[in-house]
Amino acid sequence: MTVRHYDWLAHHADRTPENIAWVDLHSDRRFTFAQANERSNRLAWHFQHDCGIVKGDRVGVLAMNSTDILEMQSACAKIGAIFLPLNWRLTVTELQFIIEDSGPRIMLYDKQFADEIAALSQSTSIEVFLETTGGGGGTAYEAAISAAKNTPELADLTLDDVWTIMYTSGTTGLPKGAMNTYGMTFYNAVNLGIPAFVTPSSVGLTILPLFHTGGLNCYTSVILHAGGTSLIARTFEPGECLRLIDDESIGLTHFFGVPANYLFMSQHPEFATTDFSRLDCAGIGGAPTPVPLLETYQTRDVALQQGYGMTETSPAVLVQNAAMAVEKPGSTGKPALHNQVRIVDENGNDAPVGENGELWVKGPNITPGYWNRPEATAESITDGWLHTGDACRVDEDGHYYIVDRWKDMYISGGENVYPAEVESVLFKLENIADVAIIGLPDERWGEIGCAVVVVKPDTTLTEDDVIDYCRDKLARFKLPRHVFFTDELPRNATGKVLKRILRESYQS
Repeated sequence: MTVRHYDWLAHHADRTPENIAWVDLHSDRRFTFAQANERSNRLAWHFQHDCGIVKGDRVGVLAMNSTDILEMQSACAKIGAIFLPLNWRLTVTELQFIIEDSGPRIMLYDKQFADEIAALSQSTSIEVFLETTGGGGGTAYEAAISAAKNTPELADLTLDDVWTIMYTSGTTGLPKGAMNTYGMTFYNAVNLGIPAFVTPSSVGLTILPLFHTGGLNCYTSVILHAGGTSLIARTFEPGECLRLIDDESIGLTHFFGVPANYLFMSQHPEFATTDFSRLDCAGIGGAPTPVPLLETYQTRDVALQQGYGMTETSPAVLVQNAAMAVEKPGSTGKPALHNQVRIVDENGNDAPVGENGELWVKGPNITPGYWNRPEATAESITDGWLHTGDACRVDEDGHYYIVDRWKDMYISGGENVYPAEVESVLFKLENIADVAIIGLPDERWGEIGCAVVVVKPDTTLTEDDVIDYCRDKLARFKLPRHVFFTDELPRNATGKVLKRILRESYQS
């Protein structure tokens, strides 16, 4: 059998064929490396011989989390097709734009999205559709695998070839397809795997959507690279996550989530009794993490290891180990092994220690650019340095702090205000379950800060309560001037608050 250096699944199928690679929690299916590799081989053969897919063709996927998605990505790797996971929360119009931009020849889809697929089949040029349920059974997807041969013609690939195209969330403007190469995925496995202590014995739980880099690469692909086991959850359920972490028979060692996931888990009744002691790494990223949330987990002896990354950076850029998480709460750590970082001021010069600037990143973990968007690539990358669009500072010990998104920062009376700082203060107010700070236009000050608050059940808060709480904790220009109350904050599929929607909702 020929095993190529970049085919991680085939490698482990050859060395440890009986070890469990993937567990689908929704359908209770378990696949050894040998089984997973054979299914991926057969799917790759089907792509080639029944669908006419060749190297470089895009393979679209519109599906909820399941191990099927991992088979699809692995099948693409075997024949050099480009894996194109799509955000199932998007509208048909939004999906149509991405499909027109990326041009997939085939679309694999979850049965529950049949209505969306019917519309897309009329409005796009996709040639082949293949239905699955993400749970086995008598589907067209399973029939295709069963009828196919285990002998696809393997493509000649290098680390510079594109494996996956991930479209950015599109919270502002039109989404862009960030190209992720085999090399980027490899360097991420090293950059994340070392500080997270990923080994062949690791057992990870994936709860973020697999169409997003957080679900696919934190730590799912990292654990695959090491030969460990990934448990794939269809959706995030706080109580179920706590149960899986607590279950000694599962032996969960790795968990990654965004701050919203950890917040909702901490508010669950089972949080106080869950045994977290078997976790080797509890990773957190995707948005600035309020320090009070970190402190809540420290009371349970859990050091949430913060990190920072983007779809365009594979994603690891900055990472903490457990000691850093305790010693430097609020920091996102130090640069990962295989990349360089800079903090740049508005004039393109390196910002002094302690001062805010935009984070730039360079290295083998950086995207070569955006699919079909050379102008966007040129705007975002300067001499190999990717402009992240995130405000950052570094302290005298070399620890980096993501302050906020540049676009979320607002200027009130000439002073820069970073919403994450105000949010961190408000999360300490006992009756607040969730909160977001946004800047809204003001004739006198240019912009003013406004708090959008979710109150904990069976409690009350007034606007004065919220503002008065902040008075001795924040400079006057940082104080929220108005407070709006809501039942729920709008979030994207990975848990990030959609502040654009909030600004549109509350701007008078």
